[in-house]
Amino acid sequence: MVEGIRRTVSGTNLGSNRDSTRQHNLSTVLGLVHSMAGVSRAQLTRATGLNRSTIAALVGELVQLGLVVESDLDQEQQHGRPSIMIQPGPGALALAVNPDIDVVSVALVSLGGHIVNPVRFHTVRAPSAAEVVNIVSAIYAGMRTSLPAHQRIVGVGLAIPGLVDPLDGTVIEAPHLEWRDQPLSALLSDALKLPVTAANDAVAGARAQATFGAGRDIPDLVYLYGGASGIGGGVISGGRLVRGATGFAGQLGHTHVRSDGAECTCGSSGCLEAEVTREALIAAVGLPAGEVENLEEAVLKKLQDGSATPELRELVDRQVQLLAIGLRSVVNLLNPSLIVLGGFLRILARAEPEALGDAVRTPGRRGPRESVAIELAPLGEDPILVGAAELAFEPLLRDPAGFMRA
Repeated sequence: MVEGIRRTVSGTNLGSNRDSTRQHNLSTVLGLVHSMAGVSRAQLTRATGLNRSTIAALVGELVQLGLVVESDLDQEQQHGRPSIMIQPGPGALALAVNPDIDVVSVALVSLGGHIVNPVRFHTVRAPSAAEVVNIVSAIYAGMRTSLPAHQRIVGVGLAIPGLVDPLDGTVIEAPHLEWRDQPLSALLSDALKLPVTAANDAVAGARAQATFGAGRDIPDLVYLYGGASGIGGGVISGGRLVRGATGFAGQLGHTHVRSDGAECTCGSSGCLEAEVTREALIAAVGLPAGEVENLEEAVLKKLQDGSATPELRELVDRQVQLLAIGLRSVVNLLNPSLIVLGGFLRILARAEPEALGDAVRTPGRRGPRESVAIELAPLGEDPILVGAAELAFEPLLRDPAGFMRA
């Protein structure tokens, strides 16, 4: 774990003598506790290079702020006295919001990436931006009244299935929701009286995977998420999120996978998200609208027990082949060491894992496809909500004392 901590903070000037030394060190310590979901004092000392008394003082201040708690001794320490464990505290919460065409997901998320009070509000059609504001406002009102006095919601993280302006959070385009130039961040901030930060949903998921999930300590990874609104992607390269010139990098759902294919919302045809869709799987398995959350279980059960129709098997085979083409392009372009698949893409990976593995790897040959691993994100929207919360936590993690005392 200590080696992992060192990698997490590599490249930072820990314990420097700049004017903002204390802010910097508080930020570093809280960031480590947050990303590792708990570390010992001894591990913090080794990872930061700060002495034990400085670590004790920093931890003490974070405890007073309600951001961390000290718990039982680290029983895994094999040499010297057991060290006190430092874990994320309950004092700060982020409100994570992820609207889609058939559901608005809302949750409180605590430091350490722990989801609290998740709510899924199902809709009969794609909601408008104003309807999302009303839905979230009603859910937030109920959550806020039940919060203990020592807990505070520090902000809102908004994960959008579409293009988001990185400067003001305007939804430039979310085609499946039929949104264009919607100031959802501003509307939500006005309604909740909280700061709101927005990003593409798959980019938010990539951040969650890099911080807490399969991509922790992996400097080069690609996250692909398949949902009701299509397929999105997030790219981590050299340990940093790839944003692009105007913040729109990672639109991997528009990777071309088929000549003369289906028309895509981007204006092209044969894109991955136009050819590989959740709706096709839902229709092929005959799943009622109210049971969409059970899609993965339903498809895999039919494939495994022999009850799958020829149409379902043909569809799964075709989607796997097209996803494999897309993944090959991604590997050749970006050279990641890990690809994480989330949402309904998990179904294809579980249905034919060898086909996807063979598509992205070329054993015995040098090149970008030499050694690429494929892993699955947790089932459901958890990575998206956790990633949305990371957006809201950024100011707090950057200046813990200044933020909490403002």
